[in-house]
Amino acid sequence: MSLERINPVELSPATGFSHAVAVSGTRLVFLAGQTALDAEGKVVGEDLPGQFERALGNLLAALAAAGGAPADLARVTVYTVDVEAYRVHAPELGRIWRRLAGRDYPAMAVIGVVRLWDGPALVELDGIAVLGTG
Repeated sequence: MSLERINPVELSPATGFSHAVAVSGTRLVFLAGQTALDAEGKVVGEDLPGQFERALGNLLAALAAAGGAPADLARVTVYTVDVEAYRVHAPELGRIWRRLAGRDYPAMAVIGVVRLWDGPALVELDGIAVLGTG
């Protein structure tokens, strides 16, 4: 399996994401949206960084259960109910990402939404990973 992160010099610098990711492998894993739900199904975390950390941890747990690792992520979409708060907290969110998932960034998008499925949730992440063995 290989993931090639592509960041053309004619595009703005990729900070915390890759502009494109070319993948090859034998197993494609689609990761459902994860919010900051704990094992009892309750949203935990009082603020965006706290919820982001739990949601990312949940996404990575689902990936690990499928046999993958953070470096296998080809695409992650972040949905937030407050894009401005996401921008304000971006440096802290980046530190959380690097601590949990490392520096191999997938192609990413942040999308503002009115509400998430889990009412108290501030952020949700879903993703696609490519694993080398099936």
